[in-house]
Amino acid sequence: MAAHEILAATNAVVTLDVALPGTVWPWLVTVNMWAKSIGTGVIFMLFLLLRKHPQSAKDLRFSTTVVSLIFIHIFLLFTLADLHQPFRMWHIFFHPHWTSAITVGAWMATLFVGLLFLLAFLSSIKKDNVAFDKALTWVVLLAIPVTLYTAGLMAQCTARELWQMPTESAQMIFAALLSGSAFMLLLGGSKLQGDAQRTLGTVLGLSALMSFILYMAEYIFGPMKAEEVAAVLEYIKGDGPYTVMFWLGQWIAYLLPMALILMYRATQKESLLKLAAILALAGLWLVKHVWLMIPQLLPMS
Repeated sequence: MAAHEILAATNAVVTLDVALPGTVWPWLVTVNMWAKSIGTGVIFMLFLLLRKHPQSAKDLRFSTTVVSLIFIHIFLLFTLADLHQPFRMWHIFFHPHWTSAITVGAWMATLFVGLLFLLAFLSSIKKDNVAFDKALTWVVLLAIPVTLYTAGLMAQCTARELWQMPTESAQMIFAALLSGSAFMLLLGGSKLQGDAQRTLGTVLGLSALMSFILYMAEYIFGPMKAEEVAAVLEYIKGDGPYTVMFWLGQWIAYLLPMALILMYRATQKESLLKLAAILALAGLWLVKHVWLMIPQLLPMS
């Protein structure tokens, strides 16, 4: 909603912006980021398994591609649902503004989906594993900017000091590695040999560790960076409205999976790995939601 006054002398347009009440990015965007992490993460893990443990991954080409397609389409569906003018999304393709992260992301995601359909064709109809593996390399390269683009979008938000491109980029990559390894552990099941399970467990554990370190660094040292960050982090400290959800997310997504993976390495019980994977996937949603919501709660005046 805006009031316009055209100044005849300069032909300039003066616009008075009225603040939008509530949060602009709701839980729809949380699902968006969570699904995108899984959709790109499983592709990263398939690439890793095919090179380190080809025997374990030989029957996972088509199923992994289908999982990636499903979650990338969930990501795109919730992106479209969150747009204030969803029926005008075609402007992104016919009148693109390349300074916008969402425009760049939409084009990359579209190309990514096209390559996923190519992988599905090569693995299910043509059954050409050599061509599949060659195409997979290009899909992996494209999956990197696709999973990073949300960090660029968040970093473009003015007056949101908590969302900085370097840390958000790292969080997006670790989220993809965490969710991708977790989902592959569940998807592979008994098809995965012991060495492949250990590799995925190591990726899951290290991703959880690095993610936890990033969040704790922001939690402890963030207030030293800017007053706005200090004010935002008050929502997850003490009796803040998101304190419980924040720490539940940290325990469920990172700390408990790390402990379960250490127990698995000592006992070799596959059930511990599966439990760690389920917790990581569930906790990641909580972590993403808290980090999305708390900067939007801070009044801009």
